[in-house]
Amino acid sequence: MSKVTAVVIHAHGKPEEVVRVEQVELPRVGPKDARMRMLFAPINPADLNVLEGTYPLRPTLPGVVGGEGVGRVEEIGSAVTGVRIGEVVLLPLGVGTWRQEVVCPAEDLIPCPDDIPLEQAAMLRVNPATALRMLLDFVTLAPGEWVVQNSANSGVGRAVFQIARARGWRTINVVRRPELIEELLLLGADVVVLEGEGAEVNIRAATGEAAPRLGLNAVGGESASRLAKALAPSGTLVTYGAMSRQGMRISNGDLIFRDLSFRGFWVSRWYRQATHAARLAMFEEIFILAREGQLHTPVEAVFPLEKAKEAIEAASQGKRGGKILFGGS
Repeated sequence: MSKVTAVVIHAHGKPEEVVRVEQVELPRVGPKDARMRMLFAPINPADLNVLEGTYPLRPTLPGVVGGEGVGRVEEIGSAVTGVRIGEVVLLPLGVGTWRQEVVCPAEDLIPCPDDIPLEQAAMLRVNPATALRMLLDFVTLAPGEWVVQNSANSGVGRAVFQIARARGWRTINVVRRPELIEELLLLGADVVVLEGEGAEVNIRAATGEAAPRLGLNAVGGESASRLAKALAPSGTLVTYGAMSRQGMRISNGDLIFRDLSFRGFWVSRWYRQATHAARLAMFEEIFILAREGQLHTPVEAVFPLEKAKEAIEAASQGKRGGKILFGGS
């Protein structure tokens, strides 16, 4: 077995303190496997949660970290037919993408068109997929309908308003910093309001009588309560994150008198339950949006694996202009 450079943890704790850059053994390629050279891999909030030990899916320790990424196929097993050598592919969730090379079952790979920028391709499996599934799977939206969300500057949040705009839906986007308002409006958000007391009033003012039937919550606590208050009767609030680390506060009145539904979404669960055909069908739309530039995530910096601590420190900063990626090793 050969060895490759990887970002490894031996224990959970403060993210920048637990990561190590080590040489790890690369498994042999079996008949149904493929070996990829990692091109780019992002640092997502879920990856930081993995390092802390608070995320449900964690590698066996010691283990390699990294939830998603894009790679180029270098070798395939004798029974592989779905991918070819030299092809660019999206790597599976949770395979440990923060390494030079990875071996995994070929059936878990998603072939990626060559005309999509590699940095963008590395970020398509988690955030855009989360956004698209939440927009499609909980409420059947008519053209022109409103969707309201908090954490609109996050990777998922940006994907939500970009996908919604492409499909003809309108979005109300809640952010914490006033300097983000103009930026998100220029990127395609229809309405941007500031987080805080009274946000639900501003949301209702923006939509008039057409209150949104779908809300997307990545924060929890009071922010989620404000989204719920802004929803139409019988609306649905989908929670996919808990950035505030505060629990949901569900009003008895919202349940009894307004008949709101409170749901949860986890993209890892969707991937486990979806057929391979369903995954490919979803990515057909995502690839079209990415190719046409309608779906785009800004990148602030790219770090080699050897500078893992610096990369983690950069990704942990609250005020960034874009994603932090590993690449170029």
